[in-house]
Amino acid sequence: MIPKQTIIHLPVYQPGKPIEEVKRELGLTEVIKLASNENPFGSSPHVKAAIEAEIANISLYPDGGAVQLTEAVAASLGVETNQVIFGAGSDEVILMLARAFLVPGDESVMASHTFPQYKHNCEIEGAISIEVPLKDGTHDLDAMAAAITDRTKIVWICNPNNPTGTMNTDAEIKAFLAKVPAHTIVVLDEAYCEYNTTGEFPDSIELIGQYKNVISLRTFSKIYGLASLRIGYGIGHPDVIRSINQVREPFNTTRFAQAAALAAIKDQDFIASCREANTAGLNYLEEQFKQLGLHSFPAHGNFIMVDVARPAADVFNGLLRRGLIVRGGHMLGFPTSLRVTIGSSEQNAKFIAALTEVLAEVPVLV
Repeated sequence: MIPKQTIIHLPVYQPGKPIEEVKRELGLTEVIKLASNENPFGSSPHVKAAIEAEIANISLYPDGGAVQLTEAVAASLGVETNQVIFGAGSDEVILMLARAFLVPGDESVMASHTFPQYKHNCEIEGAISIEVPLKDGTHDLDAMAAAITDRTKIVWICNPNNPTGTMNTDAEIKAFLAKVPAHTIVVLDEAYCEYNTTGEFPDSIELIGQYKNVISLRTFSKIYGLASLRIGYGIGHPDVIRSINQVREPFNTTRFAQAAALAAIKDQDFIASCREANTAGLNYLEEQFKQLGLHSFPAHGNFIMVDVARPAADVFNGLLRRGLIVRGGHMLGFPTSLRVTIGSSEQNAKFIAALTEVLAEVPVLV
């Protein structure tokens, strides 16, 4: 059996270690996971009730068009229902975009260190990934614009960027879009947009109204706390959404996910409380890093990347032995850095205490 040539070289995605595995391997009773950018405060209390109500319908297929949820999301954003498409996480919308628009030989522009599923799905379709180096951990939009050619079908901008947490402003994105030809789709992956408090984050809904080639990706996995249910969505021009819908698998989101997302989006008080707690946690970690003499990128999501000036693998393992799971930069192209999810105040304090111990044990690179 011979697989298609475009996938032979592809790595298998390596998720962060699960809590249960770490407990079993190291004999720990308490493990704190700050590796996958999950919401430490869970989800809206209304979500559980919505899921319980759906149990009676467990034998029935879900609404293939997610009609009720689509109406709710469209209304919340001020767009039409034909501008919204759902996937099993925004990851699946990325997959569908690549499937709908890329053919072998097409080019796709992205940052050198960003969410790996862009490159992964482009290469499955036989497209060429043009990777543009980050500038101070942020998308270099001028260089990305210069990399666009007549063969460029899709440009991916992760904003805030995963794994660095940095942000491109509204003014920067607008200046970039003015340089992009109409035949090139610009994907604004905004999985963490609800955490932003700067007042300078791009208004992608306004941009979608101005540019037919712009699509925004969002998810219920992060601030809404529905990561296990796998539901995300894209917003764009109706023609673009229709093309994506043509490659969407039937019943690609579950009844439970749709019901939970519908309940979650109605509880914006919960979202506001999560955003406030995240901002406080982010400020705390930034201050602690400064006191430890560590540099971190400006963070605008629910995670932060910090340079520990030591081999990331050594610091990662030292934290792991103490029951703290983070994401090692050695897996992300940053050999002396860690990506750390913002936890609860108690989790953040335990992380800093453990990190302080590990830094004292692991020598600084010279």
